[in-house]
Amino acid sequence: MSHARVALEVRGLRTTLFLRGGPVEVVRGVSFTLREGETLALVGESGCGKTLTALSVMRLLPDPPARVTDGQVLLGDTDIRALAESEMRSLRGETVSMVFQEPLTSLDPVFTVGDQIVEAITAHRKLSRREARDMAVEILREVHIPSPELRLRDHPHQLSGGMRQRVMIAMALVLDPRVLIADEPTTALDVTIQAQILDLIHSEQERRRLAVLLITHNLAVVSQVADRVAVMYAGEVVEEAPAEEIFADPRHPYTQGLLSSIPLASVDSKRLYTIPGRVPDPRLPPPACLFAPRCPYATARCWQEHPALLPQNDRLLRCWNPQPFTALQSAEVRETAPMPAVSD
Repeated sequence: MSHARVALEVRGLRTTLFLRGGPVEVVRGVSFTLREGETLALVGESGCGKTLTALSVMRLLPDPPARVTDGQVLLGDTDIRALAESEMRSLRGETVSMVFQEPLTSLDPVFTVGDQIVEAITAHRKLSRREARDMAVEILREVHIPSPELRLRDHPHQLSGGMRQRVMIAMALVLDPRVLIADEPTTALDVTIQAQILDLIHSEQERRRLAVLLITHNLAVVSQVADRVAVMYAGEVVEEAPAEEIFADPRHPYTQGLLSSIPLASVDSKRLYTIPGRVPDPRLPPPACLFAPRCPYATARCWQEHPALLPQNDRLLRCWNPQPFTALQSAEVRETAPMPAVSD
């Protein structure tokens, strides 16, 4: 996989909300590389900046109040931040596509499924409506929607949640993009349908050599499909590693807390761990390490210096005091360290 061609590269991405009370940085220097045929999972608690990162990449944030203030988003050799909006519209769907979290709100309730897929096709390709309709039937068949000719006439509310998500995937793939961003694609679906949707994305990825950026808080999903995992906290990546390494030996205390707080077969613990505290208010971030107020290993340095994301053996890690995973599961470590007194 490391020899595959880079499909998407994000360098130092920063996104700021310009509010009445002043600017608030919500994506803090996020960087990652996504290769052809690879699945990178972007994980973290709700509110950690995963979806904001994806929308920043796609240039879909409303301005105002949100604005990407720094960084590069490279599709091949093209920095899409430098493109005009008309050029960006041509890239969306054609080169990079996104499957949104809730298909019922993403699909237009007024128009039929067929109308919406045909519109997505004709916006990019000079085809007749009949030719576009034939493409729509074929892509619905490819994502395993039965009787696709009939389903084209349905409105979104006439379909089940799983069917609506398949339609969203069909719309995202109909123009054969190189990159697919999937934002919580299995949310609100039962376990059986979740598995079917994940299998569908995986099969399409293999067929098309798709690069997939999977955004999720569901680590069970990540364990099934991801090649690499980037863990986000409070708008920044705190750890990135191959998926098997993340699950076998997480090193950042936040990653350890996530794994210990969710019942997975790979976590040998009789009692689920609870990460104390809350994600910090982005308007009032901690003075140095953003995880220090919730971290059981925080030292004086963690309150004084913000750690950089640096290579450490087989991973990237943003931590001054990493510990083995077994330490968090021991009885001795259960409380967060208080903020030390800092003399002038």
